[in-house]
Amino acid sequence: MADRRASGDDRLDEPVDSLAEARREQARKIDPAYAEGDLVKVGWAPNQPVAELMQGLLLENGIPSMLRRTLGMDVPDFLAAGARDIFVPASGAELARELLAERGAGDG
Repeated sequence: MADRRASGDDRLDEPVDSLAEARREQARKIDPAYAEGDLVKVGWAPNQPVAELMQGLLLENGIPSMLRRTLGMDVPDFLAAGARDIFVPASGAELARELLAERGAGDG
């Protein structure tokens, strides 16, 4: 937990939860125009670290996303290894595919 203090509040000794703050910051980056509709597969990554980099790229462009182990690779023993599918809401799918194609991500 961070040791930040709320300004203008009597609860000055109450720490701010850094994880909650990180999630709020992440949510502020999402463009509501790209957050509507069913989830659509827009690409894949060879492993979790690469998938998280792609997820960050999408978020920086306002597109929320979700990762899932690719079917057939859903073996818990693999941990971060193994391919990941990248899903976004339908309203952000076209832009997401363009952004991922520029970076050489697999087709959805």
